[in-house]
Amino acid sequence: MQEDFYPLEATGVLLIDTVNEVFAEKGKGYPQYKEEFARIGVVENLKHLLAGARRYGLHIFFSGMSYSDDEYSNWRHKSGIHQAMFENRLFEQGTWAVQFHPDFEPGPGEVALAPHKNIDVFMTTDLDAQLKRRGVEYLAVAGMIGSMCVESTGRGAMERGYHVTMLRDATASHSGKEEYDSMVGRYPLFAHAVLTVDEYLAAVERTNGAR
Repeated sequence: MQEDFYPLEATGVLLIDTVNEVFAEKGKGYPQYKEEFARIGVVENLKHLLAGARRYGLHIFFSGMSYSDDEYSNWRHKSGIHQAMFENRLFEQGTWAVQFHPDFEPGPGEVALAPHKNIDVFMTTDLDAQLKRRGVEYLAVAGMIGSMCVESTGRGAMERGYHVTMLRDATASHSGKEEYDSMVGRYPLFAHAVLTVDEYLAAVERTNGAR
């Protein structure tokens, strides 16, 4: 693994679904993840990650999900995750729910991608083009859900030739510690590094010097 080689000009951080639906107390998804957020320290770790990435001037990308009335009604061949989301009208287009949470909003020079529809963010967004435009080769992936969008996007990044780092304490699974442990156990199969946020930022510092 090359976890201590992260050149600033070629390193990016992707935060997936850091939106009100998941991270705000009134979000429909928040109750499902509240206990895991507290157990793992997800919210504070994401804040720490974002602050560190900004301090080092890394490329930062935000990916939110949203669905329209037409998609709720006419999506063909709904998977289990889509059925769950559509039945509860999660991530409803144009609502407060799909706005980025105030703690995780894009700042100046940071990229808010087109909303993703599939579990792999690469499939229905401009992520690949945005990474290539900026010369990003080393991509760290965090956010939600760790066993769905985060994992699938990490796999997609590996398949496209990126160096992938999964940040295991800046995400959570959909159903508690057992699923979380299984999820994190899969990460090394496709990621080049599986680190905590502290380990990741320390590796960036080793590569580039303190800031």
